[in-house]
Amino acid sequence: MIIATCEKKSQASSSLWTNRWGSKTAYSQIRLDALAAESVQQLLAGLLGPGPALAPLMLQLARQGNPFFLEETVRTLVETGALAGERGSFRLTRPVETLQVPGTVQTVLAARIDRLPPEEKQLLQAASAIGKDVPYALLAAIAELADDVARRSLAHLQEAEFVYETQLFPDLEYTFKHALTHEVTYGSMLGERRRQLHAQIVSVIERVYAERLSEHVERLAHHALRGQLWDKAVRYSRQSGNRALDRSALLEALSQFENARAALKELPDSKARAEQLIDLCFEQRSALIALGDFSQQSQIVSEALVLARGLGDQRRLGWVLGFQSVVQNFLGQHSGAIEAGKRACAIAKAVDDLGLRAGASFYVGQALWFSGDARRAAAALKTAIDVVKDAPLNERLGLAALPPVLARLFLAAVLAELGDFPQALVVGEEGLQIAQKANHPYSEIYARYGLGWAHLRQGNFAMAVRVLEPGLAVCRAMEIRFMLPLLAAGLGAAYLRSDRSEEAVALLEEAVQASTSMRMLGLRAWIITLLAECYFVHGRIAQAREHAEKALAVTRAQGERGWELWALKLLAEIQAYELAKGDDIEIDQACVEKLEAMYGQVLTAAGELGMRPLIAHCHLGLAKLHIGSNQRDKMRDHLERAVAMYREMDMKFWFDQASALHKKAG
Repeated sequence: MIIATCEKKSQASSSLWTNRWGSKTAYSQIRLDALAAESVQQLLAGLLGPGPALAPLMLQLARQGNPFFLEETVRTLVETGALAGERGSFRLTRPVETLQVPGTVQTVLAARIDRLPPEEKQLLQAASAIGKDVPYALLAAIAELADDVARRSLAHLQEAEFVYETQLFPDLEYTFKHALTHEVTYGSMLGERRRQLHAQIVSVIERVYAERLSEHVERLAHHALRGQLWDKAVRYSRQSGNRALDRSALLEALSQFENARAALKELPDSKARAEQLIDLCFEQRSALIALGDFSQQSQIVSEALVLARGLGDQRRLGWVLGFQSVVQNFLGQHSGAIEAGKRACAIAKAVDDLGLRAGASFYVGQALWFSGDARRAAAALKTAIDVVKDAPLNERLGLAALPPVLARLFLAAVLAELGDFPQALVVGEEGLQIAQKANHPYSEIYARYGLGWAHLRQGNFAMAVRVLEPGLAVCRAMEIRFMLPLLAAGLGAAYLRSDRSEEAVALLEEAVQASTSMRMLGLRAWIITLLAECYFVHGRIAQAREHAEKALAVTRAQGERGWELWALKLLAEIQAYELAKGDDIEIDQACVEKLEAMYGQVLTAAGELGMRPLIAHCHLGLAKLHIGSNQRDKMRDHLERAVAMYREMDMKFWFDQASALHKKAG
C-alpha cells in the first residue's frame, strides 16, 4: 500500500502528493498533524541529549512539530559540523544564534542531498528515477559506477538514512526511507537527465528480465512514458491497462489507457497509429462501461467509428458497431441498438473474428431482450454461447467481461422471463462457476445478477438474496457503478418478499437514483417498476401509482414492450386495490370492466411474447379482482389457471399464495 504523509504546514506539498497518487487503487493518505509540545520536547531530548547548553536549540526547533522535519534538521546540523558527538549526547560547536534552520523539510533534504559526494549523489538520483523501491540489479546497471563503488556508496546512503535495505531474496532491493526523500531527490535532477535515466531503465529491464517481462510491464510503462520512448510507452501502457482490467482494477486501467493515448499523440500520423488508437478506444470503453460512464463511452465509440470508416477496416468497424449497440441499448435507443448489433453480426461472419462473433450475437440478444422480444433474444444469446464453447474460458476476447459469462447472464434472465426456470437456473449456475473458476470478480458480479434474477422471477427469494448479496458487496467494494443499480434493484425486490421491506425501499430508491445519475435509460423503467411494487406492498399507494405510471410512460417512449407489460400489470393491481378500498358497498362494475380490459391487454401481448410468469400473475390479479364482485365463476377460472401455471413452472411462493386464495374463496 502507498501511504502519503503530509505536513500540516506544507499545504503545497500535500496538494502535490494527493494529485500524484490520488488515482492509485492502492493509495491511502494519512494526515500527520504536528506533535504536541510535550511530545516534541521528548523527541528532541532523545535526538540531541539532555545537555543544558542545547536548550536554546531545542526551543528554536520546537516551533516545528513534524518529527521527520526535526530528524532531518538534526542530521543537517551534524553533517555541517554544528553538532558534534552522537545521537542522544550531542553538543553545539557554535553559538545557536549563528545557526539557520530551514523553513521546510524539502529545503533540508535538498541541502543534504547537495552535500553528498558526487558518486553517492549520482547513485541516489539514479535510484530516485527507478522509483521508491529500487532493485539493486536495476540500479547497478544504470548507475554507471563500478560495483565496489556502488556498494560502498549504498552503504553510506544507508548510514545517512536516505535509503535502507528491504529485501535480500530473491533479489536485493532498497527503498527510500521517506517518500519526500524520493521526491526531493528526483526533483534535484535536470529534465533531460531524468529522461535519459528512464529510457535507460527501460532498456535494462528488457535485458535483465527478458524471460519474465510480463511481471514488469507496469514499471516498463512508467519509464517508457517518462523516457519519451513513445512506441514502447503505448505498448506497455496498453498491456498494463489490460492487466488491470483482468483483475477488475478499473480506475488503474483507465489511467494506463490515458497514458497510452498521451504517448500515441506524440507519434506521427499513420495507418498503424490509427489502428492502435481504435484498439485503445475499445480498451478504454471496457473500463468505462463498468464505471457506468455512458457519456464518455459514447464519445469514445464515435471517435473509433470515424477512424474505422476512414481506414476501411471491416473487423474494427464490426467491433465499433457492437459497442455502439451497447451504448444505444443502455440509452434506451433499442431499435438502433438492434440494427447496429445485426450489422456487427454480418461483419463478424464475413471476417470470422471469434470475439466479434460472440460479442455481436450477445449485443443483439441484449438489445432484443430490452425491447421485449425474449424468444429472439434467447436464440441470439444461445448463439453467443455456442460460438465460444471451445475458446478458453478465462479470455475476454475483447469484451469487458468473460464472453461465456455475459451470454449466460442475460440468457438466464431471458429464460426466466419465458418461464423456463430449470434451464435458466442451469445456465445461471454455469455462468457463476465460469467466473469463479477464472477468478474474475467483474464477471462474477454479472453472473450473480443473472442467476439472482432467475431465482427472483421464480419466487425463490431466499436464494435470490444469497446470490445477490455477495455480488452487491463486491460491486460496492470495487466501485463498479454500472452494475450497482441492477444488483441493488434485484436484491431490493428479493428483500421485499423476505420481510425486509425497509431495506427493500432503501435499496430500490438507491437503484433508481444511481440509474438516473448515469442516464441508464435502458433499464430505468424496469427499476422504477420494482420500486413502485415495493411501495405498493409497503402500503404507500400514492407513490406506487405515481412510479408505475412513470415507468409505463418511459417504456412506451423507448419501445420496451416487455417491461411495459409488467408496469401495466402492476398499475392494474394498484387500481384494483384502490377500487376494493373504496367507500362503495358495491364494486363499480364499469371500473371492474376497465381493469379486466387492462389485464386482458397484458395477457394478449404476454401470450404473443411467451411471458408465462407474467401471464400467471395476470390470472392471479384477475381472480383477486373478481373476489369482491358477483362473478365467482370468473374468479375460480382465473385462480385455477394461475394455480396450474405456478405448479407447472414450480413457482412455489406464488403457488402457495394462489392455493391459499383458492381455499379461502371456496
